[in-house]
Amino acid sequence: MLTIRKATTADCELIHKLAWQIFPETYKEILSPEQNEYMMEWMYSIENIRKQMEEEGHVYFIAYHDNEVCGYVSVQQQGKDLFHLQKIYVLPSFQGAHCGSFLFREAVKYIKEVHPGTCLMELNVNRNNKALKFYEHMGMKKLREGDFPIGNGYYMNDYIMGIEIN
Repeated sequence: MLTIRKATTADCELIHKLAWQIFPETYKEILSPEQNEYMMEWMYSIENIRKQMEEEGHVYFIAYHDNEVCGYVSVQQQGKDLFHLQKIYVLPSFQGAHCGSFLFREAVKYIKEVHPGTCLMELNVNRNNKALKFYEHMGMKKLREGDFPIGNGYYMNDYIMGIEIN
């Protein structure tokens, strides 16, 4: 059975640990080890996760499969009618167990709760990420693409995908 709960700053260390189990594995064939390490510090140091929650408006949720942590999702409002699915990651051992679609649907449910009108949810996905098919299956469409500098000479080479939420 899948369940979910909203994360608090007390969960920053848990999210950090999950990220270290998921992110390098997810991107090992896409990013160099150096870029992977840089991005882990940039996005997933405990201090940066806390900053995302306290200062940048990221709302994290942690999913459980039979009371065992299986993944997390993060949503951020970026405009009056625009939300960004910042992160959605599932532990490798739970991939294929519908945890990702559960997290995706819970993110949409949260957005509907805080924004009752029509809005857009976007996300960035690496153009070489196999999750691209997952997002299309969930109803997202490619809106545009870009190469976004993230510092240290690194870029995120992404599609920006979107889905209208009513």
